[in-house]
Amino acid sequence: MPDLPERGQFLTLAAVFQGGLVVLAGVLGWLSGINPMHHFDWRWQAIGWGALAALPILAVFVATNWFRARGLLTDFLGPLLASCSWLDLVALALLAGISEEVLFRGVLQPWFDRLGEPAGLIGSNIIFGLAHCITPLYAVIAGITGVYLGLLLKLEGEPNLLVPITTHAVYDFLAFLVVLRVYRGGPASDDENGGDDESLDAESLEDDARV
Repeated sequence: MPDLPERGQFLTLAAVFQGGLVVLAGVLGWLSGINPMHHFDWRWQAIGWGALAALPILAVFVATNWFRARGLLTDFLGPLLASCSWLDLVALALLAGISEEVLFRGVLQPWFDRLGEPAGLIGSNIIFGLAHCITPLYAVIAGITGVYLGLLLKLEGEPNLLVPITTHAVYDFLAFLVVLRVYRGGPASDDENGGDDESLDAESLEDDARV
């Protein structure tokens, strides 16, 4: 396995990649005549709704990953996130939330909307799922999550990009904490280790009985 990048390199790569998404959003917005931030409206109510909306998708993430102490996502992200500070994790979550939502909900969804709102939701989130294709199943889950974020764009009636940005950022930050807990030996690891200990104890008893 190749050496994992150190904290500084990891953060730099993340910043470059996410920053590239913002640049791409600007280019696509220019080509399509869409202002990526046209529907951004700073309101505390939107932040509140966005934060609450992160809880259902976090629950799904926890339900499907909490007991997978050595899942692909945990194995890959765990060591990288463990090298980061709390402020690093907040910055990463904000960066991902802003850059991805500006691209997918700020440009691509309105662009596909020209063919009808269903096309906007489906078309933009097929691309969103493919962009998160760690595994085929993960891509499908990401695509469904993208549809959810796309619906949140119009949660308050008038489109407001701040709602899905907040949901995305809050979800990412909390998901980082879940991955870290599992990686550092959360309940799933304890259960698995406990099972191993019981097996070892049983073997020891059998050995003692033979003696």
